[in-house]
Amino acid sequence: MSVYRDDADGIDRTAGLRQQRSSQPNKPQTLTEFQVLVAGSIGRIVPVYGAELFANVPDTFAPVQRLPVMPDYVVGPGDELLIRTWGQVTQNLHLTVDRSGSVYIPQVGEFRVAGMQFKQLQDFFKSRFDRVYRNYDLNVNLGQLRSIQVFITGEARRPGSYTVSSLSSLVNAVFACGGPGQNGSLRHILLKRNGATIADFDLYDLLLKGDKSKDTNLETGDVIYFPAIGPQVAVVGSVHVPAIYELRGRESVAEALSLAGGVSAAASTSSLEIERTDTQTDGRSTRVAIDVTMNRTALAAPLKNADIVRVRAEAARFDKTVTLRGNVATPGRFAWHEGMHVRDLIPNKESLLTTDYWLRREQLGLPVADFQPMLPPVKMETPPNQPGQTNNRPVIPQDAQTVSSGLFPQLTAGVPNDTNAPSGSTAQYQSLAASNELDNGSKGEQAGKVAQVTGAEREMLGSGPHLVTTPHFPIETQVVRMSPDIDWSYAVVERVDQKTLTTRLLPFDLGAAVLNGDEGANIALEPGDVITIFSDADIRVPRAQQTKYVRLEGEFAHSGVYSVLPGETLRQLVIRAGGLTDQAYLYGSQFSRESTRREQQQRLDEYVSALSYQIEIGASNKASSVVSAQEAATVGASVSSQRELVNRLREIKATGRIVLHIEPFKSDIASLPDLPLEDGDRFVVPPVPSTVGIVGAVYDSNSFVYLAHKHAGDYLRTAGGPNRNADRRQIFIIRADGSVVSRQYLDHTLWSNDKFNQQAIYPGDTIIVPEQLNKTTLLRGLTDWSAVFSQFALGAAAINLLR
Repeated sequence: MSVYRDDADGIDRTAGLRQQRSSQPNKPQTLTEFQVLVAGSIGRIVPVYGAELFANVPDTFAPVQRLPVMPDYVVGPGDELLIRTWGQVTQNLHLTVDRSGSVYIPQVGEFRVAGMQFKQLQDFFKSRFDRVYRNYDLNVNLGQLRSIQVFITGEARRPGSYTVSSLSSLVNAVFACGGPGQNGSLRHILLKRNGATIADFDLYDLLLKGDKSKDTNLETGDVIYFPAIGPQVAVVGSVHVPAIYELRGRESVAEALSLAGGVSAAASTSSLEIERTDTQTDGRSTRVAIDVTMNRTALAAPLKNADIVRVRAEAARFDKTVTLRGNVATPGRFAWHEGMHVRDLIPNKESLLTTDYWLRREQLGLPVADFQPMLPPVKMETPPNQPGQTNNRPVIPQDAQTVSSGLFPQLTAGVPNDTNAPSGSTAQYQSLAASNELDNGSKGEQAGKVAQVTGAEREMLGSGPHLVTTPHFPIETQVVRMSPDIDWSYAVVERVDQKTLTTRLLPFDLGAAVLNGDEGANIALEPGDVITIFSDADIRVPRAQQTKYVRLEGEFAHSGVYSVLPGETLRQLVIRAGGLTDQAYLYGSQFSRESTRREQQQRLDEYVSALSYQIEIGASNKASSVVSAQEAATVGASVSSQRELVNRLREIKATGRIVLHIEPFKSDIASLPDLPLEDGDRFVVPPVPSTVGIVGAVYDSNSFVYLAHKHAGDYLRTAGGPNRNADRRQIFIIRADGSVVSRQYLDHTLWSNDKFNQQAIYPGDTIIVPEQLNKTTLLRGLTDWSAVFSQFALGAAAINLLR
């Protein structure tokens, strides 16, 4: 087998081995049979200790040429000597030791240096130079060192011939060849020289102890031999380094545990388990489990090949302790003592104020920024108009608009909706940011504030895009619940029966025990008890016991946030707030509720999911009946538009608005319903608006001054009437109170007689004239827009999604 020199890495290898290495790069080694046996026993793969050191064998071996030379280094043929002199004589000599072991120095002579140690060279050459020169200084060093050839055989990963630096040691060569193979030993690495074994190196000394003292320098012709791996045992469980270890001799259980770094802090100190192969009298081999007491005698027993030592973990058991958890200041485990009661853990009501409660309270006093950036301005855009139609609309940037306010920008039902007003606290105790998010989702009611451009302003602005800024003042102060309230009526002790190990619950009245000092509620505790304190966020308490914050905004004598008294209704709260102002417009008031919003959103999501399912089924059926490419393109475009519709419907957010059914022009408090209040309710009463809105497919989509005794037909004529794209059968009115009146149903009654045009119009109402659609059979259920969106109280703005 030919040998060649690789000048790039300073290693000689057989050509066959190098070709094999390049064609088979480093790959994860397969599991050994013992690893498979251990994995079948404990349910996971256990690594072989030390194998990870050789998991990524380098493609090249960089010889150790730049390491400092030790004083005991032995000079030999091929080494380079660097001799420098200065003073009376100046020389810079680079001398290579020839094959005879000598170097020649002009005017000084030839000297044999092979076999000398590096530390001897300085005095040796100084004495020789003194014979010729005076008044000079001399320094001797080593330059390029010689290379030596060693052979690696046996169960090595990459056996072969290696050329390494003369500074290399046994450990250097072990890493150069990639260590032992899968069946090679780490504990018996033999170094043979001139037919004799001069070293039996145990790599565990280096890995476990960092001891390299037994490492031996290499010489030319040395042979490094990896014998087959010796007996192996697996140490698993609660030890620091679970792995498969090779035994060097007859190690005991204690020595095997020491190899694994000792037992962990969670290990059981009573016993451990040894699984080993037992040979029966009939010659059959079976695996048996042996329980070993962890005492000095038992741990001194020797291990056998293929043993599995499993150290058990101690059960996490606490004696004479009780646990306090839940809505308390200091949850945790506490020492139990004789005669201990609930009040020993909760001595006063302050013990129930959580750390989070105080953190939130402290944040209320932190300074806030005096300035916050405004929303981007509204961009006025003039789209191409159809003949006889003007339809200038403001375009709100995507990051500044909500789902509805940007989709139907000219809708002005006349009921001012404070887009900055907070929604108050909710049962989830949401943060300020979450409250603002909820508000933004409710901006799409039909009474949204959007910049309007009158006809005179259009003439002044001319055509093309324009910017109209609208004031936007961010919320700076809110009154919300900072944390859930304590459930004073119920707490519970969990207790395990020591005989049957069953758990039973012992409920008690927390308020009676802590606030009133009732000894009957002060339950005696036993070791192992778990005391749980709840809040009204954990268990819903009766309505009379709930803390409820309600916001009154708009035309009230004292607008603000009010804590609702037990059993108080909306009418009673308004009376307590000082009543309404003279400008109050109860018909256009907005009452929203968080629980209603969640229910509306759930029903809307279910509706959209069902619609999406119908679209996909219809698309599949149509695709199977396509007979031409043109028909396929038509079907694809139709399905794509339907999917886009569903995606836009998914963006709609419910508002939680409840229609109060107040008669128009009623402004007395007696017309308010006796509606029980919930936490987070919001009641907004605007002033009386002066306009009526007409939007959609009309010739003049605009807001018009409200005139008493005018009907829907009158306002439509004022706006020029429906244009050629209008769907006249689907015109509807969104009342200022949130209710909807549809022409489709009015004109299909027995005594219709164009009842829709005779409908009375009130301040803040909006007339919607939809555009015609190419309706497919699949989407016929969407034609009744008014019924769909009035059901979810989403307002007219959402209708634009269908256009």
